[in-house]
Amino acid sequence: MNTAPRKRRLMGEINVVPLIDVMLVLLIIFMATAPLLTQGVKVDLPQAGAKPLPPSREKEPAVILSIDRQARMFLNIGRSPKQALDDAALQATVAKALATAPDRDILINADTSVAYGRVVTAMVILERAGAKKVGFLTAPLPEEAGRRP
Repeated sequence: MNTAPRKRRLMGEINVVPLIDVMLVLLIIFMATAPLLTQGVKVDLPQAGAKPLPPSREKEPAVILSIDRQARMFLNIGRSPKQALDDAALQATVAKALATAPDRDILINADTSVAYGRVVTAMVILERAGAKKVGFLTAPLPEEAGRRP
């Protein structure tokens, strides 16, 4: 019983099941890693209608001084960005960062409940460290319901 092999017809459809599987795995990976990408200290920023800063052309990222509700100060640079710094350590770390890039952007990220005096003290420390200009980070104003662009 020798039968001739049957000829198969070519399939002109794309199997999308593997593509869907890969996309779902990537979605799960991104959903799991997105909360880990947010770094820094939790602060409640004041809202302001200021224009955003233009993108920096420098190679070095901006130095961001965060001041939380308890008036503790943190820097986004250094060995441990999640460790609070005292005034002397803050000044030394910023001076070291500005020694390599003197025109580096310096930004203050202060909570709304922090006393004004503490923010001014931080600005004085940054000035002593060699900062020429200091900027403030704010949250954008909420969009008004009736406002159109």
